[in-house]
Amino acid sequence: MNRVLKTLLRPFARFFEFHARTHYRAERHSMALTAGIIAAAGVGGFVEIAPLFTIADTVETAPDMRLYTPLEQAGRDIYIREGCYLCHSQMIRTLRDEVERYGPYSLAVESKYDHPMLWGSKRTGPDLARLGDKFSDDWHVRHLIDPRDLVPESVMPQYAFLQNATLQTRDLPDRLAALRAVGVPYTDEMIAAASADASGQARPDTEGADGVLERYGEETAIRVFDGRPELVTEMDALVAYLQVLGKLTDLAHETQPVAEE
Repeated sequence: MNRVLKTLLRPFARFFEFHARTHYRAERHSMALTAGIIAAAGVGGFVEIAPLFTIADTVETAPDMRLYTPLEQAGRDIYIREGCYLCHSQMIRTLRDEVERYGPYSLAVESKYDHPMLWGSKRTGPDLARLGDKFSDDWHVRHLIDPRDLVPESVMPQYAFLQNATLQTRDLPDRLAALRAVGVPYTDEMIAAASADASGQARPDTEGADGVLERYGEETAIRVFDGRPELVTEMDALVAYLQVLGKLTDLAHETQPVAEE
């Protein structure tokens, strides 16, 4: 048995011996080592950059794609701040069990305006890519206040403090301006009205609600998300964001994707 094993391992031993000798020689010649590093980095860079030249052919076109409103973007920032992405992915794979559980698999264009991407691979909790309108606002509020009240086996932390945390909106114009700098097509009007729009979306009986519909479309949800009309809270923002997940475009549903085995 030992003889057979040695015979099988002999080619690997010779390879590693050759590799060690070659590496030792390269380390003794700085120019050769530098050239090797440049060559390795060049190959890696090409592999990373080359696909970008065909991105127009690989990313779908979604004419109905809409932007996150200031309130939804604020909710997304809270989602990131609280580390929700560490336990929830937002990318449905092209596998049958994924599609049957969550809905149509995720398309690249659906994350077109996401900075940063929140695709993820960790699923302590379920994928949230198609969460929008799956549950009521009240369900989300109760779930965030005490997850085990609705899902007894949940290990999710409580976020009851969000209901009493006033949403800070004064920095939203700068936030939208920064996103425009990386390609999100917010207009000057959207940026200037960001703070008012964040409040208007969560207060349907105010004049600000009309401005939100005018700038972001009739499909925008205008309502009191957290059940407390007297105050715009971080809970409003987070629920507004959760309710729009998977609803920025209908392309995935319209194309009726077929699950792979």
